[in-house]
Amino acid sequence: MTAPPADVVRDGRKRPEPGPSDPAPRDRRYALVVASFLALVYSFNFMDRQIMSVLQESIRREMGLSDTQLGMLTGLSFALFYTGFGIPVAWLSDRYRRVSIMAAACAIWSLATAGCGLARGFTQLTFARVMVGAGEAGGSPPSYSLLSDYFPPSRRATGLAIYSLGVPIGSAFGVALGGWVAAHYGWRSAFVAVGLPGLVLAALMLVIVREPQRGRLDPPRADAAGAAAPVSLPAGLRAFFGNRIMVLTAIASGLSAFAGYALLSWNPSFLARVKGMGLGEIAGWYGLLLGVTGIIGTFGAGQLVDRLGRRDPRWYGWVPAIAFAIGLPAFLGLLWVPDWRWSMGFLTILGLVSTMYLAPALAVVQNAAPPAQRSLAGATLLFLLNLIGLGGGPLYVGWISDLARGHGAAQPLLVAYAALLPVLLLAIAAHLLNAAAMADERAPK
Repeated sequence: MTAPPADVVRDGRKRPEPGPSDPAPRDRRYALVVASFLALVYSFNFMDRQIMSVLQESIRREMGLSDTQLGMLTGLSFALFYTGFGIPVAWLSDRYRRVSIMAAACAIWSLATAGCGLARGFTQLTFARVMVGAGEAGGSPPSYSLLSDYFPPSRRATGLAIYSLGVPIGSAFGVALGGWVAAHYGWRSAFVAVGLPGLVLAALMLVIVREPQRGRLDPPRADAAGAAAPVSLPAGLRAFFGNRIMVLTAIASGLSAFAGYALLSWNPSFLARVKGMGLGEIAGWYGLLLGVTGIIGTFGAGQLVDRLGRRDPRWYGWVPAIAFAIGLPAFLGLLWVPDWRWSMGFLTILGLVSTMYLAPALAVVQNAAPPAQRSLAGATLLFLLNLIGLGGGPLYVGWISDLARGHGAAQPLLVAYAALLPVLLLAIAAHLLNAAAMADERAPK
């Protein structure tokens, strides 16, 4: 008895041909390789960004900076150029080879990070941080678009979540490696140590990552011809801001990032000044906490919304809303406990929930945008998210801290942290409003 043909299953029916949203197993494995490599690159991206948080106390003492100036270095000066360059670079990425743009961007931000170690004052350090931000603008938007051509819509949040693991991994290594090098060799050496390896990754990217066809895994669209054609920059921005779900997703994510980046930037200083934690303990314990909780929270959110979102799209808003609601008591506990050991327990909960907005937001925007506009849509999301969150959060905490110090507060940074509570409440409300809007979009007209 001869074996049945390879395309026939046991009951005699013909095996269906893989569709555009059903890639072959080998393609799936390579998609995981690409996502993992891009996550590694993103880890260095975020490491170069996050290292300022663990080094800022050393920089503050050497350069005599205020908390407002530190907030500008970790937030606003970086965010303005990161967001400003992101949109034109993304527009180029929708037209030209994304892998080459990402490799060039990686080389730029890596050199600029190493250059931070050469700065001799606030102005020079600000310029170096600006260049880090300008380089990193070419990292995520092309990556989002690229991964959307490796993962079909049903698994896109998981693919984007794998990439987003670069946030907790990079944050953890930025704190751990940066803190260790600074403790042994000084803060200037720490910038060089985390910056230069990115040059190797930039070269490897050109070898490892292939440029896929745009939109190859998406189901047919009614506007297929228009979706495949690049649009002008103004037209792409009008398409984003004309989509209510995209705008609400960006606002909700921006408020979430406002609180998240504020904590990410100031937690090392908060633990040192308010809770009495040493630099070595911060590099070890807090660095480990950032990595473990961020990986679980980021990947878990992607898995959750891929599963639950198939049944009800409102879960793309409900998951982050529930996560931040769980984080509220932990945030209050962080403010209340006097010792850093208890603080680490509450920070564990906050670390798990504070990144659970990112993968759902990325999936919503990448699924909604036409293939030829995905880099621009991702960059516009990041523009709003980072301008509100990264630009505002760290600067807000630094400004409130200086204000409280001027009024004689014994723990000005503790006062500044307490001022984040209304932002957390607004973030929950924004995610719930976004979920309600998704229900309206699904309702029959």
